[in-house]
Parts: sequence; structure tokens; C-alpha cells
Amino acid sequence: MWRLFPDTRRFGAFPWLLIVLTFASGLVDAASFLGLGHVFAANMTGNVVFCGFALAGAAGLSAAGSLTALSAFLLGAAAAGRWRRGGTGVPFRPLVGVQTVLLAAALVAHQAGAGRYPVLVLMGTAMGLQNAVAHRLAVPDLTTTVLTRSLTGLAADHWGAPSLRRLLSALTLLLGALTGALVLLHAGLGWALALAVAVPPVAAAAHLAYERRGGFRPA
Repeated sequence: MWRLFPDTRRFGAFPWLLIVLTFASGLVDAASFLGLGHVFAANMTGNVVFCGFALAGAAGLSAAGSLTALSAFLLGAAAAGRWRRGGTGVPFRPLVGVQTVLLAAALVAHQAGAGRYPVLVLMGTAMGLQNAVAHRLAVPDLTTTVLTRSLTGLAADHWGAPSLRRLLSALTLLLGALTGALVLLHAGLGWALALAVAVPPVAAAAHLAYERRGGFRPA
């Protein structure tokens, strides 16, 4: 019988927590792409491609918007990396807490009519933090945003536990995007952002509960 995440001594509960954050990625990208002018706040591969399209003169795309989100994402990732170098281990809850604050600030900025660029900066920075956390944890097949390599492995490798992880990651991102799109289309961008704000604290609370039960915390 395959175990989905067999290396619990190394990763503890982090694989499941990254699945929760993958759902948040889908919500955030639905909000940014559908509500802020066809720009991704989590998927930077898409933004790089969009920049090329926009510079070529394609209609409906903004190089400035994509570059704004990309720059903010890199800022968030760099800040998380500097935080990591300042101590030991991965400061999961603090970083997820800052991510939550940034997403909440994006919601407030949107509700205050600040325009799309301040909202994109806050969302992009939040997702840079999240991706830096996933990068440092290095759980196989769980990046929380990028699926191209996971889907390649799903198709090319023999079926096994890695295939299940890749499939779960893809389906979770799809579900997050679907949920975010439905909420945005039927209730508006503000509600989609509010839902995105609510998800990271779930991961932080689950991490705290796991530690209090004596769960392993990777170095």
C-alpha cells in the first residue's frame, strides 16, 4: 500500500500544510487574473510569458501589471530568504502570518479604491513569501504554484506515491482556482480576496496544533 507522504520524520505535517497553501494559490490567481487585468499574483511563469505577449502588442495584457506582480513576488521571496538565513529552520508560522497580513492589506486597499497596482504589489509579495517557504521546505512535488514539472512527472514516470502527490497538487490548485473564480464572478473581487485571506491562517493553526502534539519540526 502506497503512502502519500512516507517521510514523516523529515517533513512532518508540512506536506499537508503545503496542500492548503496550494489551494490559496488558486484563489489568489483567480482574484488577480480575473479581477486585476489578466495578471497572475502567484504564477510567475505566466507573468513572464504575458510580458512577452504585451510587449509584442497583444491586446488585453499589461507589461506594467505583470512586471509589478513579478517584482513584488521577488521582493517577498528575497525577504523570506533573508529571514531564513537569520536563524535555523523554516519560520513557517511567522512567514504565513506575514503573508496573511499582506493579503488582508490587499483586501483593504481594494475596498478603499486604491487601484490595481497597490493590490498587486501586496498580493505578489505575499505569494513570494509563500513560495519561498515551499522552496525551503523542499517537499517533493509540492511547490504550491508551479505544476509543469509535476505534470511532466505524472505523465512520464511509473505510477506510485509521487504520482498521487502530483495529482493531488494539481487538483488542489484547480479547486482553488475554480472556487476563487466562482466567488469573484458571483460575489465580486472583495469576497474572493477575503476567502484568500482566510486560508493561510488555517495552515498556521494546523502547524501550531501539530507542534503542540509533539510533532516533528524539521531543522
